[in-house]
Amino acid sequence: MQNQIQIGVIGPEILFEKLNNCLKMFPNFQPVFRLSNQILDAPRFTKELANQVDVLLYSGWPPYSLSKQDIPAHIPAHYIPLKGSGLYRALYKIKQIQPAINGLSLDTLPAAEVKRALKEVNETFPVFHFESAFHMDRLKEMVHFHQTSFESVKTNCAITGIKAVADELAELGIPNQWVVPTDEDIIVTLERALLSTEKRRNRESQIVFGLIQVDGYHELVNQITSEHLIQRQNLRLYRLILDYVEQLEGHLTSLSGNEYMFITTRGVFERITQGYKWIPLIEEAKKQLKMELSMGVGFGLSANEAGTHARIALMQAKDFGGGCCFIVKEDRSVFGPVEMSAPISYPLYITDETLLKKAEQAGMSAIYQQKLISLIKRKQDSQFTAHELAETLGITARSAHRIILKWLDADLISIIGMEKMSTRGRPRQVYQLKDSDYFTKQGGR
Repeated sequence: MQNQIQIGVIGPEILFEKLNNCLKMFPNFQPVFRLSNQILDAPRFTKELANQVDVLLYSGWPPYSLSKQDIPAHIPAHYIPLKGSGLYRALYKIKQIQPAINGLSLDTLPAAEVKRALKEVNETFPVFHFESAFHMDRLKEMVHFHQTSFESVKTNCAITGIKAVADELAELGIPNQWVVPTDEDIIVTLERALLSTEKRRNRESQIVFGLIQVDGYHELVNQITSEHLIQRQNLRLYRLILDYVEQLEGHLTSLSGNEYMFITTRGVFERITQGYKWIPLIEEAKKQLKMELSMGVGFGLSANEAGTHARIALMQAKDFGGGCCFIVKEDRSVFGPVEMSAPISYPLYITDETLLKKAEQAGMSAIYQQKLISLIKRKQDSQFTAHELAETLGITARSAHRIILKWLDADLISIIGMEKMSTRGRPRQVYQLKDSDYFTKQGGR
């Protein structure tokens, strides 16, 4: 079925029936189970399922926390929280084993949740919490905590959120209950998982507009001696762009001799560009046709919005100097240039009053200032040369020097030394932003 969503389910074998019964209530989910009573298997299962499923579901926080670093960024992942209902059931069962509770030891459960549950059932016995956060290295500490509490007669039973701890306590003869999620907890989490995948699918089906323009088109045409050769060059360019748009599974329209528009979907665009990292069309046009192309790509919640953003993105690419691609997303943030190995990202409009004031002092636009902040963040260094500034802002070296003089006058930067040159040439002055901590903080918002 086209609407089937592959969901990877990771947890202990003992929960299979409960999880499976709840999943039957969600016909859109096609479960792929990876179950083991060994919690250390969770990261391995996560890697196995990474390329097979649309969403991941963990039986609780412990397996999720162990696997977090192995979860791909593009896959939504959810864990079933231990809520009050699971705790009530554990308390009920422990009372059946140990009717007279003189003290209870607990781990991994939120203290506030436990306090609320005990108040609800009118229980007043003392409760001792294992305070440290969950970590596999602390499993033995957890068992030791429960054991010493029991042997010192502070407690006579335990409740744990980890099956491995429950098993060890049982071997030690300590009355205990492992808190497992209730059907209600599982269903609520499955609803969240379904919503997250539907949001992603909606996002992937968003319309994406792209505008491609030949830089310096009229100058190129004037250099060609005949109309026949101009038409042949246009045809070669059209075929090159058409091949690329076919890869994007998109539709291409020629708007004029030097401008083209394509329409595709966001999911395909993200996949083909490898997450906005690779647009070979611009480089191919340089190699094959000796042409510079500027590209603007717009995302939007409507066709009108995406088209408007594509035009803004194209203007950003042209302002940068051409021969590159910029993207304007649905939140109007600008991403680019895409061809660079580490693109900079900045907002389309600056509203921060301090940034605007500093930009006014320096006699420059706040957007230029924001681009400089992006350069600092990317380099993780507040030092730069005039050459680096010119590259980042897409301006000439002479313009970069003019800006630097204004910044020096406004006391925003200082000269800290000279750059050592590996080849012949004049050493370049190195500048440093004086208030780099403030700017980096603003850029990281």
